[in-house]
Amino acid sequence: MMASAPQHGGPARSSQRLAWGLLALLLSTGAAQAADLEVTDARLRLMPGDLPGAGYFQLHNAGDEPVTLVGADNDAYEHVMLHMTMNEDGMSSMHSVSELEIAPGDTLEFAPKGYHLMFMKRQQPLAVGDEVEVTFEFADDRTLPVTFDVVSPTSE
Repeated sequence: MMASAPQHGGPARSSQRLAWGLLALLLSTGAAQAADLEVTDARLRLMPGDLPGAGYFQLHNAGDEPVTLVGADNDAYEHVMLHMTMNEDGMSSMHSVSELEIAPGDTLEFAPKGYHLMFMKRQQPLAVGDEVEVTFEFADDRTLPVTFDVVSPTSE
C-alpha cells in the first residue's frame, strides 16, 4: 500500500485564507473611506503668548455620502474647537459650532472671517515653520490625521 502525499490546504488552511481575506477587505474599506476626504492648505496661524491660534484649510468630500465634522484634537493645545465668525450690524463675533456637514462633492473652506478651528491653551512651544498634526473627528467615529503648517499671525 502506498502512502499518499500530505495534503496542503485542508480545512485549517482554507479558514486561514478566509480570515486573511476578510482582514484585507476591512483594511481596504477604511482606506477607501479616508480617501474620500481631502484636506488642502492646512495652516495654523500662531499668535504670540497665550493667545489662541486659528486653523484654516479646505475640506473636500469626494465620497457619495455626506460627512459630518464634529471636532478636532491636537497635542500642542488643550482644546481645539470649531468656530464661525459672524458679522451682525457691523460687529464681528465668534460662535462655537457643534458640527458641520459636508455634502458629497462639496468643499468646506475654513478661512479668516468664516469657519475656522480655534486652538486654545497652548501646551507645547511652537514656532513659525513647525508642523503639527491635528486629528479631525467625524460623526461616524472616523478620524483623519492632517498636518498643519504653523504660520505667522499676519498670514491669511
